[in-house]
Amino acid sequence: MASKLSTRTTFKEFRAIEPFYTGGEITTDETGTFLASTLDDEDCLIVDQRSAKPLCRIEGDGEAITSLALTRGAQHVVVCSRSLSMRIFQLAHSDGAVTAELLRTLKPHATPVVASTVDSTGTLLATGGADGIVKIWDIRGGYCSHTFHGHGGVITALEIFDSKSARQDTSAKKRKSGQVNGSSQTNSIFLASSAEDGRIKVHNLGTRQQVAALDSHVSVVRACKFSPDQDLLVSASRDRTIVLWDVKTWTAKRVLTATEEIEAAGFMSGGGYLYAGGEQGRVRLWSTSSGQELQTAPGRGLENESITTILSIPGQYSLLAVRNNQVLELLSYQSLEQRIHDGEAALVSTRTFSGNHDEVIDIACIDASLLAIADNTETVKILSTAADRESNDSPDFGSNVSSLEGHTDVVICMDVDAQGQWFATGSKDNTARIWHREAKQTKFSCFATLAGHTASIGAIGFPKIASKYHIPPFLVTGSEDKTVKKWDLSKLQPKLPTTPHAIAKAVFTRVAHEKDINAIDLSPTEPLFASASQDRTIKIWSTDDGSTTAILKGHKRGVWSVRFSPAGTPALSLSEGGSSGNRGLLVSGSGDNTVKVWSLNTYTCLLTFEGHQNSVLKVLWLPPPSTGDSDDSRQSHQNKPMIASASSDTLIKLWSPYASADADHLLTTLDGHTDRVWSLAAPLSVTNRTPESEKARKAAPYSLISGAADAKIAFWTDTTATTAIETTKALTERVEQDQMLQNHILARHYKEGITLSLALNHPGRLLRIFEDVVNLPETEREPGTYMGVQVVDDVIGGLNQEQLYKLLERIRDWNTNARTATVAQKVLNCLLRKYPQGLWTDMARDREVLKLARSSRAKGTAGGNAMKDLFRALEAYTERHYKRIEELIDESYLLEYTLREMDEIGGTTVTQNGTSSTSKDMIMI
Repeated sequence: MASKLSTRTTFKEFRAIEPFYTGGEITTDETGTFLASTLDDEDCLIVDQRSAKPLCRIEGDGEAITSLALTRGAQHVVVCSRSLSMRIFQLAHSDGAVTAELLRTLKPHATPVVASTVDSTGTLLATGGADGIVKIWDIRGGYCSHTFHGHGGVITALEIFDSKSARQDTSAKKRKSGQVNGSSQTNSIFLASSAEDGRIKVHNLGTRQQVAALDSHVSVVRACKFSPDQDLLVSASRDRTIVLWDVKTWTAKRVLTATEEIEAAGFMSGGGYLYAGGEQGRVRLWSTSSGQELQTAPGRGLENESITTILSIPGQYSLLAVRNNQVLELLSYQSLEQRIHDGEAALVSTRTFSGNHDEVIDIACIDASLLAIADNTETVKILSTAADRESNDSPDFGSNVSSLEGHTDVVICMDVDAQGQWFATGSKDNTARIWHREAKQTKFSCFATLAGHTASIGAIGFPKIASKYHIPPFLVTGSEDKTVKKWDLSKLQPKLPTTPHAIAKAVFTRVAHEKDINAIDLSPTEPLFASASQDRTIKIWSTDDGSTTAILKGHKRGVWSVRFSPAGTPALSLSEGGSSGNRGLLVSGSGDNTVKVWSLNTYTCLLTFEGHQNSVLKVLWLPPPSTGDSDDSRQSHQNKPMIASASSDTLIKLWSPYASADADHLLTTLDGHTDRVWSLAAPLSVTNRTPESEKARKAAPYSLISGAADAKIAFWTDTTATTAIETTKALTERVEQDQMLQNHILARHYKEGITLSLALNHPGRLLRIFEDVVNLPETEREPGTYMGVQVVDDVIGGLNQEQLYKLLERIRDWNTNARTATVAQKVLNCLLRKYPQGLWTDMARDREVLKLARSSRAKGTAGGNAMKDLFRALEAYTERHYKRIEELIDESYLLEYTLREMDEIGGTTVTQNGTSSTSKDMIMI
């Protein structure tokens, strides 16, 4: 009777929010479809602007990137670095993927290139160096066509533009001779360049002459942009002024006072409006014709929110503002005139996303579509995690939908109430804040501030039991001051105040531990809460009066995380008999690299899971895997949750506390991070599945979310059911193929048998086929063949490289045994005669063969070493076999001599070499 196939728990990374911009250079193409950004100072990423998904990574040359330029249609990207090199890559686009091919590497300047730009056609590139020299390059040809000197410092801004009406020379002689009006089309292309001395020089690329020197700024000019519709050139400087230049006369048409250092400026809406941004962190608009400012909302002036650049995307009627904290905001100016007429905001923020979340300290699921993250800043970001957009107005996956601002230091811990309407945060500023979420919206308001701890708040928790009050009745906090506090919230007015409630007195305060408190969790079934500390203990407290119920000891180092089992969790069956009781379980993770499961009946340790190589930083209860079994089987498993543990070893492990004593409790290991994993969260409830939870599951097809110090947030989906189906299907196909192989062997269908044996990786049956062929009687062997059967010769001679490599591995194994060496030598002889010598060297370079070699016994080898080692093994054992045969031949001579001498002594004549004599005893040799 067939046994049931065991189900293997599997998870895979569904999506991820990864860093794509860590500060420095960033640019876009004219459509805004692609971004070229700097990652970790040295690498360049090509990013899909809509999804913020990296499409291509260009490795750096070991030095920081100083300038990036992306051509029209994102056909080429130019990367300049401090190594004085300029690398030009051609980008190939195919099915949403981008590949970069290095066309050439140049040394454009004697100093690093600090500014670059391309013209509207994508054929010309302007580079400005720290030496004050500006050069024009042909991107496709890779040569320098122009070199301009004259600037007295570092080049800060460049602009290539085409203007038929621009004044082309300042000399009166040339103006009188009519050379200006009679110039060719080539002479209408200009280059505007600015330097840190505040001067702007304009050169005509056709005549290679300077046509204007614009001297109005007294500090670094950060932007130069041209409007062909208005024939105006705008320059913006850190001297807090913006100047509009008339290119017909090269005189200042209007000077705007910005009252802040400007870092970016340009034209929009056909040049009718001017945008600029700088240290105040706001994008400001002016009317080009009147000089009146349209958007006057005051900026907050925070240093980390100052604007470093603004990218114009005319194809989307948008501006992309890049801030100092690596936050990118997309602002739409579509229907600008109508909004201005209606008195509405001229710019509308359509999307905000972070280029880098820094170190993700904690995460919390507000619901299936919203995720709160604490990323080593004083601001909590709310991200959209909806798998599919419900409408065009819905936020994109991973985009910032809200920010919770109020703390003055880094936020360390967070918790969400059972309804997902109240949110609590704890910070290094020694305070906790409670935030209220408006029903089914993404807007949060600070409801209350709790002050009373004398050190950082490192643990916080709401009651897990649904409350009849509008707000959770209380909150529990734990701090580095070694105390836990319970705060009464039930008496607060339900109406949101204009200013947050200030709570300074706790219901009770208990000196809980001897060291810092790392985690707090509240029981979903009883009035209890647990606190975990660096003093290696876990304490169970009563939420009513703050009395100590139990102290759990067993960890050898500090305890980082603790969690009560969800309501309805079945008891564990103990190996010595009995069960863990009906009060539930508690799981903890510690710096001693272990995960422990405790009984809340006896307050003793029931299980210890070992497997992590470093501190366990977070533990979490997860819903049981979806096995895809029948309803009865699913019902028996749906209340048996798993345990997830995250560690400093960058791994996440899933455990089953319900495995039998002789079975492995480890279900699977998730490897998706490169640094310590600080936080885990589950978007779905662990309790029984309901229609509401199934709807939430559809909205969030991932079961686990992890955040780590590598700034990556990974979303993991449960693929256990899919894997089980695929495994069953593969097993069925394997059984059918095995039966077919057996039939081919019995019927002596050598061609099909050899091919199928290689495909199914059946070395024993493949050896059996070759032994049958080699041992054929002479009467059945076909003349002129290497193996004795022409079909077998043809099959061996028609294998692809992967099949050849597999066959060589089998020959190597057979060749190590004297009983099967004859077959191995026969097949090897056929191979070497059927294929040219050059094939084996080609196989040593073939990527697919090398990949196959790494996945087999040749693991750890690199390059052509896999093939080299394979042939060396064949050579060594072949020499050994030949040596053995030679020794046997030598020994046969001795035997022959001995027998002959014995015959002579006994008077027996031996038949030898065709001559025979009669004797009573005849020995044939």
